Amino acid sequence: MAGATRVVFHPEAVAEGRTAFLWNEQHSEVAARAFLAELDRTVARVIESPSTWPSYLRQTRRCLFERFPFFLVFRQHGEELQILAVAHAKRRPGYWKNR
Repeated sequence: MAGATRVVFHPEAVAEGRTAFLWNEQHSEVAARAFLAELDRTVARVIESPSTWPSYLRQTRRCLFERFPFFLVFRQHGEELQILAVAHAKRRPGYWKNR
């Protein structure tokens, strides 16, 4: 991991990921599993190279999911990588800014 030694999810980011999983699960177990796998892959991409992702709002960065309309909002704070949001791409931008 480039600099960060610990990954911390904001509680609301955890809730957002869970809500998205449950929504997908209501429609298809396959989609729900695919969403979790995509979330895992996206987190792994961020961990691997956090500084390569584009700057976003309030000194954060953003990494888009490849298959689902979501993205991770994160920031590196010292040796900690903070996942602030698992945001839906069609929702109001910056709703998570106070995290």
